[in-house]
Amino acid sequence: MQWLAGDAGIRLTGFFGILLLMTLLQAAFPRRRPVQGYRRWSGNLGLVVLDAVLVRLLLPAGAVGVALWAGQAGFGLLNRLHADAWIAVVVSLLLLDLLVYVQHRVFHAVPLLWRLHRVHHADQEIDVSTGLRFHPLEILLSMLIKMAAVALLGAPAAAMLVFEVILNGMAMFNHSNVRLPLRLDGLLRRFVVTPDMHRVHHSVLNQETNSNYGFNLSLWDRLFGSYVAQPEKGHDGMRIGLQEFQSGRPDRLTELLLLPFGRR
Repeated sequence: MQWLAGDAGIRLTGFFGILLLMTLLQAAFPRRRPVQGYRRWSGNLGLVVLDAVLVRLLLPAGAVGVALWAGQAGFGLLNRLHADAWIAVVVSLLLLDLLVYVQHRVFHAVPLLWRLHRVHHADQEIDVSTGLRFHPLEILLSMLIKMAAVALLGAPAAAMLVFEVILNGMAMFNHSNVRLPLRLDGLLRRFVVTPDMHRVHHSVLNQETNSNYGFNLSLWDRLFGSYVAQPEKGHDGMRIGLQEFQSGRPDRLTELLLLPFGRR
């Protein structure tokens, strides 16, 4: 229980710290001129609060709890192999990062899953709050997939704590509307997903929407041929969102919750 309480404290501190930092940075150094301002934020932040409450109620142990159980029971590949602690952490971080990449591609490819994921893509602007805009059913399904992977892999609890902080932090970083110097962006994207790299993924053009699936390491998009360096119309000229929602803006919390069940 102490482990789980400490996990929640570290994650909350990291979450609010990164959210505040990226909010300030994108206000000071915006990449694109905001059109709607903060009007969308009530729905986006409402989703993340609802997501967190539901996960705590329905899956209270979370991925860290599963990792603790697997370690005590000797369950999972890494535990069976008695891998050294640092090797287990590194392998877990790499494979879980790959899992998120693969899962992201699957959510785009399977129509039923896409109906959930398009809540995220229907945002007509992209900023730090977009990185928090996920339907509760997608979050719960993603958590179940993650928990199963952690159990089978036998990932250490320490690796899961680090991974969860990275997952939340990088989602807010690479969705942020921050203008990075071009040289810095070019250097960073050799290793990690930058805001300019991920923004391409939120283009209305299908060939760009179906690219740059990574959330942390840029390696997977390059390795599996889904990397697109720049948007066709440039970062200032590209349109964000989904074609079917350009004439309407589903931004209220109730609209976002009902969006997967609509006809469009």
